[in-house]
Amino acid sequence: MDIGYARVSTTHQDLTRQIDALVKFGIPEERIYVDKRTGANTDREGWKAALAYARPGDRVVSYTLDRMGRSVLSVLEAVRDLKERGVGIKTLADPVPVDTSEDGGPMAELALILLSLFGQWELTYGRERAAHARRVAAETGKQVGRPRRLTDEQIRYATHLRDVEGRSVSTIARDLGVGVATLYRGLPPRPVLAPTASGTEPEQR
Repeated sequence: MDIGYARVSTTHQDLTRQIDALVKFGIPEERIYVDKRTGANTDREGWKAALAYARPGDRVVSYTLDRMGRSVLSVLEAVRDLKERGVGIKTLADPVPVDTSEDGGPMAELALILLSLFGQWELTYGRERAAHARRVAAETGKQVGRPRRLTDEQIRYATHLRDVEGRSVSTIARDLGVGVATLYRGLPPRPVLAPTASGTEPEQR
């Protein structure tokens, strides 16, 4: 059985592209586990639930390898632990396809390590660029980050309208006189019943 996994690094990023690719691959939403956490964060509820659900002979499928973890060590440890349990991993959009459920020999192992390294380099360089931009902005007296448009009271009110009264984000944003993106940045994530794309637990196995 294939089990999907999708992750973005912040609550303001969108999982749609990853989930759509996994669904197109043939995995139903109730078997696609999701997280809005950085890869370095070990407290990933969706990832833990996916691993707990996996059984020998299954395969964990993600959009790219770096969705499973942003450090070489974390990815390789995950692959090793899953392999010991008889569970494979597969990626859909990496430049070099990864599928540990098939015996690809030494070249497959090399591709896995290289993709993990590229993911970690991208993360490291991205942090360095962001830190440099913040430092330059601070030195020139510019504001660092986006200006805040909503007060704490407005955010609490908007959250109530969304979660309790069931109003759409676009309607709430119009009433508050802000853009939808601005409101999304201020709102906390929606409560979900389970860390899957459908918000429901898959059937017990």
